[in-house]
Amino acid sequence: MSQTWLTVTVDDVRSANGLIALTLYADDSSRFLVKRGSLYVTRVPAAAGATQACIFLPQPGVYAVAVYHDEDGNQAFKRTGLGLPAEGFGFSNNPATLAGLPSFRSVRLNVTRSGLSTRIRIKYP
Repeated sequence: MSQTWLTVTVDDVRSANGLIALTLYADDSSRFLVKRGSLYVTRVPAAAGATQACIFLPQPGVYAVAVYHDEDGNQAFKRTGLGLPAEGFGFSNNPATLAGLPSFRSVRLNVTRSGLSTRIRIKYP
């Protein structure tokens, strides 16, 4: 296991129901948000207000983090019939998502050493 880790605090969690899923992506825009494109997913019990989790990284470098509040605990991101998010979600650097998914460039996070922390605000549909 790597000795490089990042503490992620997920803010604005509306309830303690279910899980907060954190998905780590490598610095590769072609793999961002695609099926089986992530390095891994970790899940922690949701805590209302703020939920904190630790993500281990392969090494220092550039990554992206996507989170969602899996309120029903089914370990799947629910979408509406139109394909829009049905559960709370967020991304590293908290980019605007009103016009759709953020660009990979806007969510890139440079983790230069172990022990850094970041905050992600979750948004509910």
